[in-house]
Amino acid sequence: MQIQDLPYPDPGVPDARSGPRFLWWLFRNQLGGQLKSLAWGLLHFASVSALPFCVGLAIQAVVDHSGTRLAVAGGLMVLCCAGNAIGDTFLHRSAITNWITAAARVQQLLARKTALLGSALTRRVAAGEVVAVSTGDVEKIGWFVEAVSRFTAAALTIVLVCVALVVYQPALGVVVLVGLPVLALAVLPLLPRATRRADVQRDKAGRATELASDTVAGLRVLRGIGGEELFLDRYRSASQEVRHAAVRSARMWALISAVQVLLPGLLLIAVVWHGVHLAREGRIEVGELVAVYSSVMILTYPLRHFEEIAMAYSFSRPSAKRAARVLSLERATDTAGSRAAEIPTGDLYDPATGLLAPAGRFTAVVCGDPDAAGRLAERLGGHPSEKGASALLGGVPLDELPLKSARTAVLVQDKDPVLLSGTLRELLDVPASGAVGAEEALAAAQCGDVLAALAQGSLDSDDPMDARITERGRSLSGGQRQRLALARSLITDPEALVLDEPTSAVDSHTEARIAEGVRTLRAGRTTVVFTSSPLLLDRADRIVFLHEGEVVAVGSHRELVHTEPRYRAVVTRETEEETAAHGDGVPAGTGPAKPLTDDGRGDDRDDALSDDDVLHRLEEIEETA
Repeated sequence: MQIQDLPYPDPGVPDARSGPRFLWWLFRNQLGGQLKSLAWGLLHFASVSALPFCVGLAIQAVVDHSGTRLAVAGGLMVLCCAGNAIGDTFLHRSAITNWITAAARVQQLLARKTALLGSALTRRVAAGEVVAVSTGDVEKIGWFVEAVSRFTAAALTIVLVCVALVVYQPALGVVVLVGLPVLALAVLPLLPRATRRADVQRDKAGRATELASDTVAGLRVLRGIGGEELFLDRYRSASQEVRHAAVRSARMWALISAVQVLLPGLLLIAVVWHGVHLAREGRIEVGELVAVYSSVMILTYPLRHFEEIAMAYSFSRPSAKRAARVLSLERATDTAGSRAAEIPTGDLYDPATGLLAPAGRFTAVVCGDPDAAGRLAERLGGHPSEKGASALLGGVPLDELPLKSARTAVLVQDKDPVLLSGTLRELLDVPASGAVGAEEALAAAQCGDVLAALAQGSLDSDDPMDARITERGRSLSGGQRQRLALARSLITDPEALVLDEPTSAVDSHTEARIAEGVRTLRAGRTTVVFTSSPLLLDRADRIVFLHEGEVVAVGSHRELVHTEPRYRAVVTRETEEETAAHGDGVPAGTGPAKPLTDDGRGDDRDDALSDDDVLHRLEEIEETA
């Protein structure tokens, strides 16, 4: 695989049982590139290591006044220099190719896993960890995979040089043969401590990345509540911990480097001292002494690769472990599907709770536990529960459908949907049935004022569809983001649409119009909305009330308000004292309406109140920081 051939048509199925197994899998899948790098590495290192012999031969030719041998030595030096230049050039090219292709393979695997798991990924792995794996960790994994072939070439070259020295000059060659293994193995006792310190550094860096990611995601709320300095101080503290860990790790690697310099120097001194005595006794020639001395000095170059491979493995091992953890996550369904790729129709049913959403009806679900509601929405999207219960559409388990068919059949919009950067036209360019156009979806989601604001703020075009939306829609308010996300979901026109609190950040006037628009646009299609808003509940065909994970009541909004105190408590926000005071089923009303903004235009709520989920997340960060 060459860089110009990327991306891979199929990155393969990784061995994600552990970090080392994943690294070995990457190496095996790049065997051709590794062998090429090994060949060029042998040419490079062998050419460099042969130069001392050529120099020794030339010096001895001068001592013996032999012009022929001097010319031969000069020719050999030319060949060695050419081999060095060619080998070094192509070794660098092949090494970089191995590095980039390994990193690209890991990135493709992560992208495929992200697409497979969808929103379930961030429920099982922190978003900051996913970012760390897909950025810095990918680079370190590629570094180790690439360095293996260069290390192997260096190790083979050292063995060949030692054998050559023993044959060329046995008296000095034996000293080198005994000393070099000691040099190579001397740093082994230091590696476990260096590895532990590197692991600590990577863990602290990962936590700092998670904190930064979560802080940036909640920046609007932080500004609203004046919490910027609080979280800035926390990030500073986390950053300082990373710095201290990096310094401790660097000290250990500096010690290893010092050992790698000191011991070859001692070996060089021993070779010179012993060689001088042998030369005085007439047992070796001057050229041979120079050749052996130069060989030992040159061998410090390939010996450096022992330190590099140790460092690369120490840094890549925790990175590979994190990558393997993400890649080992599985969607608890058969993604290939055991049924034909046909989209079923009919009622949407969850056997775990007993929830039934009749086909073609607008069903509202009220649940006092937001976390339980989120898990139920996830099951309705085709992700089975821990007990293995899968939702059924038309009697067909969603986990038996191919992944593509399951996602076409049921679309789940999360409580906090993400808007990708780009133009509004690109945002709404999603896989769809074609039955619902962009204008219809935007109108049903009450995006008229959003379009006007986008057109006014666009410098390139008056068409709001060409207006650019920043990453995650940060230039928009919470309610504007919700409405655009709702329009995007409506365009897809799935067989069953599941919306989790789609209007929590808009005012009551806008919410009433959205409820009517969604009901009209989705007429004849299955729609499930998780909400506790009376405005949405009053327009639903059917309301299902869940308590402690089970369906306990079904009916219309007005019926349940009069007959089910627990439902009334959730919808009207009654306190326990108020519920007890109402006695047996005396209604407390349909609950207070949402407050209007000062200008009454149906704009968004105040940001500090419309981002409850982000606030909840920030509170979790504060508890764990």
